[in-house]
Amino acid sequence: EYLGQVCADCPSVRVYVPEASEDKALGRAVNRSVREEVIEWLDYDEVSGASDIPEAIRAFGAGYRNLREQFPDEAIGWEATVEGVVALESDELLSLKLDGYIFTGGAHGFTRTRYLNFDKKSARELDNRDLFRDLPGLEALAEAAFRDSQGIASDAEINSTGFMFEDNQFRLPDTIGFEAEGLVLLYNPYEVASYADGPVRVVIPYADANPYLALSAGMQPPA
Repeated sequence: EYLGQVCADCPSVRVYVPEASEDKALGRAVNRSVREEVIEWLDYDEVSGASDIPEAIRAFGAGYRNLREQFPDEAIGWEATVEGVVALESDELLSLKLDGYIFTGGAHGFTRTRYLNFDKKSARELDNRDLFRDLPGLEALAEAAFRDSQGIASDAEINSTGFMFEDNQFRLPDTIGFEAEGLVLLYNPYEVASYADGPVRVVIPYADANPYLALSAGMQPPA
């Protein structure tokens, strides 16, 4: 757990993420990916060059104090919370889930969920395209599941109920992960809907998703 400094001019920061043993390549890959993700979320000005989580927390605090110096009557207390858990693990795959909330002023904060997926045997983080052996087939399955979950007829335009898919064409979300209930497709706020609509979450049971997955889906929830 990492906590920001507590002071009158300090934002509230709490980072609670899993850390793996650095003895093996997989552990080093997991820690590196988690560290990079947290730094990206906290790097307010995108120029801090932080190399670890404590540095990113300090950079976040420095960004808040700089804003207060420039606009002392307008700056409102910043807040950042990042929490991570093991969402699911199999013999071949490890899926971590990171939930973050960042507030740096404005009408509301920004909530975001991210899955980090790893091939345990090759000890590397997987891009979304690496998760599937039949991407077109998975996309067709995902669109059918999305339409069913959102009450959109198969012959209707994907944006007919108010979604905002680019060019009115279904696409997979940026955030894809694995949990006990199935393959999770998660559209974060603003991705295909307004902030007020919140995230859009679609779960495809493994019985349906297994034929399209590149890695074994013989998965069990973490103990």
